[in-house]
Amino acid sequence: MAKNTQNSTKEDDEEIVFQSRYPSVPIPDDLTLPEFVLKDAESYADNVAFVEAATNKSYTYGQVAKDVKRFSKALRSLGLRTGHVVIVVLPNMAEYAIVALGIMAAGGVFSGLPVIILGEGRVAGTIWWDELLEAAERASNNGIESVVNQSDLCALPFSSGTTGLSKGVMLTHRNIVANLCSTLFSVGPELIGKVTILGLIPYFHIYGLTGILCATLKNKGKVVVMGRYDLSTVLKALIEHEVTFAPIVPPILLGLVKHPIAEDLEKLKLRSIMTAAAPLAPEIYEEFQKKFPQVEVQEAYGMTEHSCITLTHGDPRKGHHIAKKRSVGYILPNLEVKFVDPDTGRSLPSNTPGEICVRSQCVMKGYYKNEVETAQTIDEHGWLHTGDVGYIDEEGDIFIIDRMKELIKLPDEEAGEIPGANVVMCKDAKESEEEMMKYVAHNVAQYKKVRVLHFVDKIPKSPSGKIMRRLIKDAMLDKITKSQSSAVAQ
Repeated sequence: MAKNTQNSTKEDDEEIVFQSRYPSVPIPDDLTLPEFVLKDAESYADNVAFVEAATNKSYTYGQVAKDVKRFSKALRSLGLRTGHVVIVVLPNMAEYAIVALGIMAAGGVFSGLPVIILGEGRVAGTIWWDELLEAAERASNNGIESVVNQSDLCALPFSSGTTGLSKGVMLTHRNIVANLCSTLFSVGPELIGKVTILGLIPYFHIYGLTGILCATLKNKGKVVVMGRYDLSTVLKALIEHEVTFAPIVPPILLGLVKHPIAEDLEKLKLRSIMTAAAPLAPEIYEEFQKKFPQVEVQEAYGMTEHSCITLTHGDPRKGHHIAKKRSVGYILPNLEVKFVDPDTGRSLPSNTPGEICVRSQCVMKGYYKNEVETAQTIDEHGWLHTGDVGYIDEEGDIFIIDRMKELIKLPDEEAGEIPGANVVMCKDAKESEEEMMKYVAHNVAQYKKVRVLHFVDKIPKSPSGKIMRRLIKDAMLDKITKSQSSAVAQ
């Protein structure tokens, strides 16, 4: 089965698999992630790699490459060995990539966590950063050198935990190198060393680690590092540092739409925004385009389990297909995608919604110490089941329309599970919970009829804008339990 606008094949048992319209790209077999992203760094030794927006503290590519080696040696001299996990609790800062890559270069596994800054005083027993690097230079290499392979784990980021407990995602050097090869296929030599990126997304998140730090280092661009989110400061950084590309999440884009901007918009060099991690509401998209008509908005799709970006947009200046508005892009080189009927398990043709499944060398090794969840997510044929529902059109553009775990399911003695809902009421709304449940019942399938509905002040969301269904379910169960206890007491 083949079409001019997209590549698709039929495998055994009539399985329909879609592939990229673009040729495969090579993935180096002999480079670790630090070696891959810092390759040719000496040619850009004087170019700024990271600059902090608040302090203007900066690191050049020469300094980054040197300090990654020094920090790696320091860790080995302190006893770090291949496979050891290093937990990093740091805010976004100019040294973050040096820390992460230094751990990986030493054979360790980087795992970042969010941080709450309580003060800047020195904690007893700690070593200052500069002191550690200087000590590494004086240390001997005897007995501390080791070989790091592409198949070794290099990162242990955590899933968002929107539908359950957050899980450690085991990624190898090859996983992330393969992801970068696919996502950066459209970046030509004319852009190398020329792009300035807003580094606002938390770097412990896979979007920040792979999509900002590693991608920028590979392209020898500059990251404008921002440790804390404040909209006025963001706008100031965009103008003063002449940022050209901003990877952000929908809540930040919403803030840009609502903020009464006083800055001179003509000074903005921003040309493109990529939003990911959560769906972008159509009305926000339209309002942003009205306010910033010169800025291209691209929606991308990715998962921690797939090392970051999975579907995205190319460069129309190179003749790449321009994905439609509201699409999350098209299939990248080296990736296979299929859309599966959740009930039958059969793959589906174009324009037919199904669960998005992806297969590539970017797919995680598995969940940390969780074989059950790993087996439920990656099948025996290597397909990563995303849990997201979407479809691909005739031109190869992919649209996300639903989430398989969108329903809030509550335990029930008779039915086993029943759908529940939380509703934020408008100030002038007068409908009752019963009226809303009747309305839903007339517009959805039987199994989606809401049996429990609660009015709430707000829906809990993660910093990236994802709905925290687990928290909703816990709150609803707590309310039901208290209601039942009260009824028994009466």
